Amino acid sequence: MSRLQSFGRLLALPLLAGALLVTPAEAKKSSVGGLYSISVGGFTVGKGTLSLVLQGNAYSAKVGLEPAGIGTLFTTGKGGAEASGWLVGSKVVPSTYQMTSRAADRDFFVSLKQGSGNIRSMEVTPQFKPNPERIAVTTRHQKNAMDPLSAALMPVGSAKGGLDKEACKRKLPVFDGWTRFDIKMSYKEIKQVSGRGYDGPVVVCTAKWVPVAGHRPSKKSVKQMENANMEAWLAPMGQDNVLIPYRIAIDTDTGQLVVEASKLNVESGQRDSASR
Repeated sequence: MSRLQSFGRLLALPLLAGALLVTPAEAKKSSVGGLYSISVGGFTVGKGTLSLVLQGNAYSAKVGLEPAGIGTLFTTGKGGAEASGWLVGSKVVPSTYQMTSRAADRDFFVSLKQGSGNIRSMEVTPQFKPNPERIAVTTRHQKNAMDPLSAALMPVGSAKGGLDKEACKRKLPVFDGWTRFDIKMSYKEIKQVSGRGYDGPVVVCTAKWVPVAGHRPSKKSVKQMENANMEAWLAPMGQDNVLIPYRIAIDTDTGQLVVEASKLNVESGQRDSASR
């Protein structure tokens, strides 16, 4: 799997949900369209797109990744993912997730059906080759987990709309179809950003990747990820108490890998007349 694809599985660093429920008669629609640049060691290697829509307590999200800059010299692979679900009480409750991509003349596919915070069924291609060292993924690992893209939707409960240190105080269980891992978040600081479709504060969280199952503990890439410095900048998507990734940075052996918004288009607070 290419570096670009491997990063695609980790792109969505999530936070837990906070309360965001509205009645159907008062349903509002908020949406974000985003372009993201992907670089390694300061060199552009890819670009990504994000489309996220909230309508009442339902969400749908879509991302795409493809090579750009010097990345086109090493791979022609492209990928994308779609997810949908609901915000229920203080939780993100995913319903569906599908990821397709192609790199190095290989196809990758994941389809997850989810409910009540658990993975109900899945289809994954290719399967991992048998290896006695690999920690097996069991049904226990598929409970209280969420897909990577649904994890990019970040409702938080806060008097400041989530733009404070409480946004980072959480551990995030993620299942991507092959592996189960946690992202442990902690607060670092508040920064100001401007000029890319959003002008204002972002919450900066440090993060630590913790493997749970599906991995081989002795593998070099696993050890590197366990020890890598990670950081996520979270910005409001235009609706109170909902944050999205503005910037994600991960240290790698070839330099810092950064995904950062290059353009955001935020539309919020639209009344959904069809819901009345």
